[in-house]
Amino acid sequence: MTKKQKALYAVNALKEKYPEGICSLNAGNPLQLLIATRLSAQCTDARVNLVTPELFGKYKTVEDFAKADVADIERIIHSCGFFRAKAKDIVGMCRMIIDEYGGEVPDTIEKLTSLPGVGRKTANLIMGDVYGQPAVVADTHLIRISNLLGLVNTKDPVKVEAELRKILPPEESNDFCHRCVLHGRDTCVSGRPKCPVCELKSVCSHWVKNPQNGEKK
Repeated sequence: MTKKQKALYAVNALKEKYPEGICSLNAGNPLQLLIATRLSAQCTDARVNLVTPELFGKYKTVEDFAKADVADIERIIHSCGFFRAKAKDIVGMCRMIIDEYGGEVPDTIEKLTSLPGVGRKTANLIMGDVYGQPAVVADTHLIRISNLLGLVNTKDPVKVEAELRKILPPEESNDFCHRCVLHGRDTCVSGRPKCPVCELKSVCSHWVKNPQNGEKK
């Protein structure tokens, strides 16, 4: 089985298991999704979703965030970790969105990654979820699962993105990434995967090589 064939099998299997391939972050508009994704760095989506109601309730527009007191943002997002850097980036990105992009969240990877604190993972999420473009969100779940399946052989996010773009159907890539997050939380759990009941075990290189102890990695 080629990598493209294996990838298509995984796409279809996860689509059947998780019909709605949606982002786990709660956001009502592109700006909120951008900010929530920045907050999710080295933090769980669940924790971010506990913090953002107050944040988005107080700061409703890009202008509100651009004029915000960084210390107040720090207070609200404190539990997300790295709160000083994240607060500074949030205010900085909103100022830049106003100054350079007419107040609208940019619509290219290049422009998005020019914003403070925005890397390719965040940029891909915005491109896929907001602008409907083929995207590969190389988060920890996707990187781990892609390596176990044998779709890639690297943990470098940029290389994972590049390799998966070659083999995933473009129209499926963004939702596949969201489904890998869901799969990584309830089946292919880091350090304790439930390999015997996994829908992908028949195409998983790790399981094929270790059928008796697939739960270890």
